[in-house]
Amino acid sequence: MVALFSDDFVESLKKHANLKDTVKKRVDMILTNPIGLGEPLKGNFRGYYSASVKTNFLIIYLFCLICRRRGDHEIVRCHDCSNCADETVKFVQLGPHDQAYEKQ
Repeated sequence: MVALFSDDFVESLKKHANLKDTVKKRVDMILTNPIGLGEPLKGNFRGYYSASVKTNFLIIYLFCLICRRRGDHEIVRCHDCSNCADETVKFVQLGPHDQAYEKQ
């Protein structure tokens, strides 16, 4: 599995450095089973998944294989979609629930 991290995700991780170990564990779990751990999102967030790090603190990510299979790539429109293998997980956002959804 290939992991890609957005600039927003990396910046948020720096901001919440006290959660770095917890986030790393959760990222590793997501990479092991991206669709088993995350919750598929709907509406404006179709194609994305969310997984909690702790109460009210989320990781938002894409799993390229499922995004393409469901046709969500036509909605999400990643700029690098054609360059990513199916086994890619893109970690898009990290943060408190309301803030994580604001930036999408």
